[in-house]
Amino acid sequence: MSASRFLLICWAALATLSVCTVLLAQVGATWLLSMAILLVAVGKAWLIADGFMELRHAPRLWRRLMVSWALVLATVVGLTLILFR
Repeated sequence: MSASRFLLICWAALATLSVCTVLLAQVGATWLLSMAILLVAVGKAWLIADGFMELRHAPRLWRRLMVSWALVLATVVGLTLILFR
């Protein structure tokens, strides 16, 4: 697969995930939907790291650091939502 085709697929996936985030937010502000939005955000971060930043060819440490950073942020936001609702 050519690089431009792969980037186009990544862009389409990111656009789809962004639309999913907006649609989930429009449904309502429940705890379960908030967690779903956070999971979509982590998926977007993974796609950005592997697709656009091309870390899929990088050492595993860098890939793990990038994706774990998104997981840490999602966990902090999720805990904040749980504790202060």
